[in-house]
Amino acid sequence: MISGTSHDGIDVTTVDFTLSGDGLSGEVTYFDTVPYEPSLRARLLAALPPATVSLGEVCALDTLIGKAFASAAAAVAGIDLICSHGQTVFHWPGMGTLQIGQAAWIAERAGVPVVSDVRVRDMAAGGQGAPLVALLDSLLLAGLPGRAAALNLGGIANITVPRPSPLAYDIGPASALIDAATFLSTGGAQHYDRDGLIAASGTVSEALLRRFLAEPYYRLAPPKSTGKELFNAAYLDGLTPGPDMVATVTALTAHTVAAAVRAHGIDTLVVSGGGVRNPTLISLLRQQLPGVRLVPSDELGAPGDAKEAIAFALIGWLTWHGLPANVPAGTGARGPRVLGAITPGVRPLRLPAPLSEIPALSLRTRRAPGSASWC
Repeated sequence: MISGTSHDGIDVTTVDFTLSGDGLSGEVTYFDTVPYEPSLRARLLAALPPATVSLGEVCALDTLIGKAFASAAAAVAGIDLICSHGQTVFHWPGMGTLQIGQAAWIAERAGVPVVSDVRVRDMAAGGQGAPLVALLDSLLLAGLPGRAAALNLGGIANITVPRPSPLAYDIGPASALIDAATFLSTGGAQHYDRDGLIAASGTVSEALLRRFLAEPYYRLAPPKSTGKELFNAAYLDGLTPGPDMVATVTALTAHTVAAAVRAHGIDTLVVSGGGVRNPTLISLLRQQLPGVRLVPSDELGAPGDAKEAIAFALIGWLTWHGLPANVPAGTGARGPRVLGAITPGVRPLRLPAPLSEIPALSLRTRRAPGSASWC
């Protein structure tokens, strides 16, 4: 389970993992997004950077979001282990990271063990704590020919380039600034640019785009990570809301992503995340990346909307079996680390014997007969 940088709800997926020899097969059997209650989402958004917040409010949100995750988990039958990423409220590379949504509420309600707080161990080992999807990406891309990479267009855009040596990092904003510009431009009526229609109706300001592209973050060398601590609504202060603003921040995402893809000589780009549903953004990417094949992650068994939740299901499985889940070359950690803490369920905690190495992974998705819906 995870709530990402759009802060709109909880992505819940179940994966049935089966270990056979040196291979691990995963069948994605369920996916849903459980929206936050409007009052909770408003309270969460009011507490995010650049706002200041009391420790009392942090404590309350940790409990309320933990209970929301617990309710989402309790609605799913037949689970043995939960990995909860929680809700990031602050990410400070080099210092620390904070994900809230207390795991004890989830374990108590669902009755099974919960792996949580998965980013901080990587940071304690000198890493960025992100992007943690890099291991799943590397396993999924292993069989693709040529120079393949994985791109996730969530609130933040991140890329994984597994060959010739693993590399993963946050490129910059994806939906984070597009959502903020849309909210400002519609007077709060829309939280995201549905189907990219607002951006499509506007004109890109080349002067403003050049100003955005001067952001020092883009010139940092990997490993690097970022979030709404930098790319939030305050980033747009002083600008005129409207379709042109939305068009320009959409172009910013396309420019920065395309620059990263070109820099790594990618010929196949496996795409996922909410930004994939923005036709204007995808059209701009195609224009700027002629000759690069864009492939939905669905074709590799990881539905685009569910891929991050699948990644944390995998992290939970690896932690349970004593295996590291970070990619040190991507995060900058001193070495591989087993991630997270385990909160017991209602039964005594009994871990399986640790495995010696990470198995090869294959994924598939179970769908209802005759339909495209989840079972």
